[in-house]
Amino acid sequence: MDAAFCTAWLEEAAGAVAEGRERLTALDSAIGDGDHGANLDRGFSEVRQALAAGGAGQPLTVAGVTLIRKVGGASGPLYGSALRAMGKALAEEFTVADFAAAFQAGVDEVARLGKAEEGDKTMLDALGPAARALALAVGEGAGAREAFERAARAAREGAAATVPMVARKGRASYLGERSAGHEDPGAASSAMILDALAAVGARW
Repeated sequence: MDAAFCTAWLEEAAGAVAEGRERLTALDSAIGDGDHGANLDRGFSEVRQALAAGGAGQPLTVAGVTLIRKVGGASGPLYGSALRAMGKALAEEFTVADFAAAFQAGVDEVARLGKAEEGDKTMLDALGPAARALALAVGEGAGAREAFERAARAAREGAAATVPMVARKGRASYLGERSAGHEDPGAASSAMILDALAAVGARW
């Protein structure tokens, strides 16, 4: 795998976010500001433009910097920092094991920046399980296609598991017990982005 794979993933993720924009907006309207879908869609549109412009650097790093600069709210800095950390961790060419290690670095950056952990009802509840599933798949000798599909499945299950949780971080935490019964929008968008990774991995 190489930079072209990363670009393909980002393009696929941008399409997935655009398609899921209204769902993310509905989820965020229930327990947040209602702007997660719009912010993330706008951010990934900016990422597409930045990549099309052909700037120097690893595509994930370019995407990360773009999201940090262009997207308001928490999603821009969090996703942007994760992608930037991944880009810094990857060489020009890399294996699925290298990608798994870089993905973990990105998840660690989200936890550090957000001062959150799994169980807080955040994007980490999707990203953490995905990182573990990816590492386990690599350890078992799985190829990229299977490894990415297992990571995506873990992310979807992790996002679904946020429904009964009471939020302990972010704007949803202001609602206390009323935040239960709703899927976390950040976890939902994380699952979309992992689904995009699996889709690209399946045809790579």
